[in-house]
Amino acid sequence: MKVISTTKAPAAIGPYSQAIKVGNLVYTSGQIPIDPATGSFVEGGIKEQTRQSLTNIKAILAEVGLSMGNVVKTTVFLADMNDFADMNAVYAEFFTEPYPARSAVAVKTLPKGALVEIEVVAEIV
Repeated sequence: MKVISTTKAPAAIGPYSQAIKVGNLVYTSGQIPIDPATGSFVEGGIKEQTRQSLTNIKAILAEVGLSMGNVVKTTVFLADMNDFADMNAVYAEFFTEPYPARSAVAVKTLPKGALVEIEVVAEIV
């Protein structure tokens, strides 16, 4: 097991790692839309928050030489399922076929009042 960490994504806000590598898999922790340069949420709504969450994931994966093309599974947590279409439009900008498997669920609340949180599993090939 190896801890993955980068300053190009927000630092953990609790007792967890940004990502863990086990064998040929990398598991990221859920990423909320914090801009690592400011430590604050990006301005805007679900589209901007989705873009920042995925940008954070991209930075974590880059730390171990991976890209979004290595992602095999994503989980998207939404504060409001009515935001699904807008989240999905931005999500589609980050992935190409074959698309990773995905779950998307609505939850009561997310850390710091985020509208979206995204986690991924990526394969080292």
